[in-house]
Amino acid sequence: MADNARAKRLADLIREVVAQKLQRGIKDPRLGSHVTITDTRVTGDLREATVFYTVYGDDEERAAAAAGLESAKGVLRSAVGAAAGVKFTPTLAFVADALPDTARTIDDLLDKARQSDEKVREASAGAKYAGEADPYRKPGSDGESDSTAETDGDTAE
Repeated sequence: MADNARAKRLADLIREVVAQKLQRGIKDPRLGSHVTITDTRVTGDLREATVFYTVYGDDEERAAAAAGLESAKGVLRSAVGAAAGVKFTPTLAFVADALPDTARTIDDLLDKARQSDEKVREASAGAKYAGEADPYRKPGSDGESDSTAETDGDTAE
């Protein structure tokens, strides 16, 4: 087993090599400038690498980019092997990154929360307290003195 630092360095190298090769070396029109490599993870034994990517565009362009990455997997693995200089070049698996979709969902939820807060703010604009502004009793008010002892209502006979 390799140490985590070595796996991290190899993952960073794979990310760099794949991104450069996609930008300059692959002539597939499905893999234009709208594919971005976001992250790479390598297993502890350095045998498998997962490459996360995002695609700028609609679902049709995402599907085309996924097919393009699958067809270019061998060329990309060869480039990684040449750059890495390791005994065994890791196999590459491409996974669409869910980060943009998650961020979009969070933004939508935050917008809904802001709208709900605005409705509450508008409803409470002219509202007044149900009782007094300060609902707590203070010692010495309403004719009570501080020395008054409360009893529990039981009387001994």
